[in-house]
Amino acid sequence: MSLDVRREGEHEFVGRNERGATVRIGRKGAPGSFSPAELLQIAAAGCAAVTAEELITRRTDAPLRVAVTADRREGASELDAVHVLFDVDLSALADDEREKLVAAVDRAVERLCTVSRTLKKGIPVTEEFAGGPEDGSRR
Repeated sequence: MSLDVRREGEHEFVGRNERGATVRIGRKGAPGSFSPAELLQIAAAGCAAVTAEELITRRTDAPLRVAVTADRREGASELDAVHVLFDVDLSALADDEREKLVAAVDRAVERLCTVSRTLKKGIPVTEEFAGGPEDGSRR
């Protein structure tokens, strides 16, 4: 999978995949773009939505929205927690059906959602520069 981010102007970047999709990236508050921390949160919500979609839509035709928020200490350069909320009206389901659905979604996200699993696990992230003395000076 080929992904890259290219600078388009001061504090303006575009992320691309090999299928032609793009996403505008900028500093927090920049119009028309996501900040990197917002993209991380959107990735968690999107992964949960994609993972749970079929489980939910087989049981209800109610609109499905997945909201996401994060905890961040003032001035911190990391998020302390990400909170994903399934916003879907399940009132048409009996109590036991609702409980089974919630449990099934929890299990599916826990088992299959790559983004949430990775965030919970915590992984190394490396940076390097191409074209260095040995074509890849690593930090």
